[in-house]
Amino acid sequence: METLSNLAGWIAPAATMIAAMMTAANLGARVTGWGFVVFAVGSVAWSLVGLSSGQTNLLLTNGFLTIVNLVGIWRWLGRQARYDKGGERAQRDSRDTDAETKIALGTIVGARVVDRDGTAIGHVADAMLGCENHAIAYLVIGCGGVGGVGETLHAVAPDRLSFGETLRFEGRREDLCALPALAPDDWPGQKPEAA
Repeated sequence: METLSNLAGWIAPAATMIAAMMTAANLGARVTGWGFVVFAVGSVAWSLVGLSSGQTNLLLTNGFLTIVNLVGIWRWLGRQARYDKGGERAQRDSRDTDAETKIALGTIVGARVVDRDGTAIGHVADAMLGCENHAIAYLVIGCGGVGGVGETLHAVAPDRLSFGETLRFEGRREDLCALPALAPDDWPGQKPEAA
């Protein structure tokens, strides 16, 4: 039992730290779901540490967190993964018909943006949808910086983007960076000019 307790003492913090990085990175439903799997491994290991060391609070807390992590696994690897597959299928099938090609809105936030030559220049931070016309008013594209630090945000009209496997900006990085910068907490209420 002592060997198991020692092993759990190493696994618990390692799994917790790895899982925290996986979920904080927000790399999509699958990565987040696997982050919850790793969190569950960590909470079970912490429960073993609590059990073997007589720390009832540690045992009870991580017993509860194991249940929460199982719900997270179901949510991200079960339900959300099925939704993502549905959106991917509709997008793929729409390309094979005479109808307008579709893209799932859930795939836009976080999507990589490339310039007209295919070079990565940023990512979509969010999108604003018009309530009356039901169309995308603009996308907020972040560029520059590392991990969000030093990043600038720009409102880009959807007319300046091609939607598909990747989002392609009509110009170069310099053209995107020349657009007015947005404050992270102050975005425009109106659609920006297309060109």
